[in-house]
Amino acid sequence: MNTDSERPASRKSEMHAGRRKIRAESLARDAFAPFGDVIDDTGPTRFPTNGGDAMRIHQLAIADCAAERGRTLLSLFRVARPTFHDPLRLMERHPISSQAFVPLGHMRFIAVVAEASKDPQVTNLRAFISNGRQGVNYRRATWHHPLITLDAGDFLVVDRAAPGVEFIQDYEEVVLTDEVSVILP
Repeated sequence: MNTDSERPASRKSEMHAGRRKIRAESLARDAFAPFGDVIDDTGPTRFPTNGGDAMRIHQLAIADCAAERGRTLLSLFRVARPTFHDPLRLMERHPISSQAFVPLGHMRFIAVVAEASKDPQVTNLRAFISNGRQGVNYRRATWHHPLITLDAGDFLVVDRAAPGVEFIQDYEEVVLTDEVSVILP
């Protein structure tokens, strides 16, 4: 079994598939299910808590970070300006953990994803646009573009770190060498 200290910091390869345009679709639980979870206030299970003073919207996603003695981290990404790039630059994945992004305000973002496989195929990329109040939890090994924001602000990030004090993340990436663009609704 590999440990994070034996795992390369990142793996880079290239994807060639010509020009491709992806039309962003609304982020919906059923459509996003092959790639992970939608985190929002429409979760399927809810019940009162704290003596009825709060409503718990329960188990919106599960942080899958324990493989190889990993630790679950909560971090903030502070985005100073929108990060929408055209064309897209790369895809990444975390082979042994999930990764979640949850806006801490009304901030729209685009999740560009491909199902877990050896390398993503450009023809299988899908794009989802959040309504600004939704987050996502990418399943283990799901290919995704780094965070693409349409608004500035803070995001809660839930992901994995290796055992010990040094931050070592399981991470692979492929560079998109041909143009892939997202068309917004």
